[in-house]
Amino acid sequence: MIPGQEPGGGRSPAPVPAPARFVALGDSLTEGLGDPVPGGGWRGWAALLAGALGERPGGVELVNLARSGALAAELAERQLPVARDLGPRFASLVVGANDTLRAAFAIERVAAALDRAHGALSADGAVVLTACLPDPGRMLGLPAPLARPLARRMRAVNTVVHAVSARYQGVHLHLAEHPWVAERACWSVDRLHPSERGHRLLARGFHAALAAAGLPVGTPPALTLDGPPPTRAGSARWMATRGTRWVADRCTDLLPGLLGLALQECRHGLAGSGRLLDAAADRATRAALAALDGADGADGVVHRPGRADAPGSPGGPDDARPGKTTATAKRAATMTG
Repeated sequence: MIPGQEPGGGRSPAPVPAPARFVALGDSLTEGLGDPVPGGGWRGWAALLAGALGERPGGVELVNLARSGALAAELAERQLPVARDLGPRFASLVVGANDTLRAAFAIERVAAALDRAHGALSADGAVVLTACLPDPGRMLGLPAPLARPLARRMRAVNTVVHAVSARYQGVHLHLAEHPWVAERACWSVDRLHPSERGHRLLARGFHAALAAAGLPVGTPPALTLDGPPPTRAGSARWMATRGTRWVADRCTDLLPGLLGLALQECRHGLAGSGRLLDAAADRATRAALAALDGADGADGVVHRPGRADAPGSPGGPDDARPGKTTATAKRAATMTG
């Protein structure tokens, strides 16, 4: 029998290629909160983006591992092993906002977790998506003494995300700088999660970043809304259920420490020495990034900037010169995201 022919003489149908995978890691932002679907649950930007990836419609399958409340360390410890087993072509790492809202915030832990996850997924051959995030204090409309410490933390996280993405040549979205971030209609009632419009704009932002990087993408996700608009009744229902619980959790975890930070902020403000707090945060961020140089990743190898599968490319094996990572980290530590 001729290869490719059935016993009756006809040709056997060509095998349908298995879809590539897009594995989304992160917290409630990636889980889709703010973009509900009929019958319960969430859709979100990752699902909208997955439908616009690849050379053909439906050619990329989404596996969303993101979970509400996830911290960077939890992503690296729990979500990363599952993601690597799935062998994704695309992977997203959008996390860090919850870390800034915890009393035990430590930028060095965030940096180590993100470096471990990004390095491992990049070494596996995945295209890794990252984004810097807006300041939660500003989004929540907190008073300045409360908002400034959160803003300082968010700047530190965004600096780390910038540096780690550059280290492994990921596809980065400067979300914190997008004009739509300031539009109230782009955010849900809690002011921390995008509305359906916000999720659609976020998906289109990643789509544009992938296209600019020369990666195969389809038609951009539509901006036409298909979900119900937010209502006052829905807002009240959220506050009576999830919102009240969220506030209670933060009052027992973040609030005592944040009040202490606010008092410290006020004292430095009266003394005109607020720059000392900024300088201390910058030092901590630089130290966290410097600690990544030569650190062993999740796969037990020493990670360097660039993709191991791209010889001769900027930051690739032919460009892995000693000291380059340190220089990149120091420059990135001045960014504010």
